[in-house]
Amino acid sequence: MKFGIERLLADPALRAPLIGKRVALLAHPASVTRDLTHSLDALAALGDVKLSAAFGPQHGLRGDKQDNMVETEDSIDPVHEIPVFSLYGEVRRPTPEMMASFDVILIDLQDLGCRIYTFITTLLYMLEAAASHGKAVWVLDRPNPAGRPVEGLTLRPGWESFVGAGPIPMRHGLTLGELGAWFVDHFKLDVDYRVIEMEGYQPDEALGFGWPTDRVWINPSPNAPNLNMARCYAGTVMLEGATLSEGRGTTRPLELFGAPDIEARDLIKVMRDLAPHWLTGCTLRDISFEPTFHKHVGILCSGVHIHAEGDAYDHAAFKPWRVQALAFKAIRAIFPGYDLWRDFPYEYAFGKLPIDVINGGPALREWVDDAAAEVGDLEALAQPDEAAWQAEVVDHLIY
Repeated sequence: MKFGIERLLADPALRAPLIGKRVALLAHPASVTRDLTHSLDALAALGDVKLSAAFGPQHGLRGDKQDNMVETEDSIDPVHEIPVFSLYGEVRRPTPEMMASFDVILIDLQDLGCRIYTFITTLLYMLEAAASHGKAVWVLDRPNPAGRPVEGLTLRPGWESFVGAGPIPMRHGLTLGELGAWFVDHFKLDVDYRVIEMEGYQPDEALGFGWPTDRVWINPSPNAPNLNMARCYAGTVMLEGATLSEGRGTTRPLELFGAPDIEARDLIKVMRDLAPHWLTGCTLRDISFEPTFHKHVGILCSGVHIHAEGDAYDHAAFKPWRVQALAFKAIRAIFPGYDLWRDFPYEYAFGKLPIDVINGGPALREWVDDAAAEVGDLEALAQPDEAAWQAEVVDHLIY
């Protein structure tokens, strides 16, 4: 299997349109080739591509920032001596000065297949800026490690944010190249857009269901340590809007959740009583953990580790968004007055609860908090959204 960057590096005919152009690269730490050479270094070594600038998304080009809402400054690359512009610093959208630094931008970002992951919003902002400034955008495509399944509520009008680029469900099922094509179509962007496709990508095939298990996993962000996290993330990311720990400050962030004042075994039992069919395809394991930083730092927590791996894993059946929603609902059933939702400006969305920003509207939180609301009520909201999205994007599927 070859990723987009590897096809570009190997085929001079693919690179021919770049000759004589000023080329920029938008990348992050996981932007590497099979032999783990960073894409910036690999492109610079070609000799026929003139690199004029580089861009880094949230967490930076080389991965210098650990937490959310920690900004990266612009810099000069010490090896290639080109400007490195931060799209998670003083600005989120590229400025006219940044856009003037190139003719074509190559975007080589490993996505996780989730609306909340900010790299897709950075892609949209770059596409919009490129349309305004007459620049070309090439996405060097990479696998979606969460695969083709679609899940979750569609973002509602008025809830757009840096973690909500548009009316997309939580788990979108597309590669970055496919999603870029949908952005161009949906937002009616007049932009020179091209995807350097992967070779051999088979998102419905085991073992990896699109992620090549013979490839080294490189964290695309500091708390994305493995394939299991990528599969769980469309659910566990909601924990960023809750008082429960999502495992930051442990070695398995965003695969688990817990708190000092819950009992994991009781919680799992209630989850199974409420909706056993939502728990198929994965294994829930009760654990204890003590975060070294972030929520509940230095305090022993009782928690649940979600395993989307091993013999019990069923790619088609696993529904991470429903699993995490069910955990919230079970906590409400055990502790009706539990202080569950955080209240702070999440990703610069002021005046809104983080859980609502994350879900693109209040419906999930309202379902959790309504003691009379049943499992079927959330299904009635989510299923039409999921079906509509699958129908809407079918013409943009490349693989």
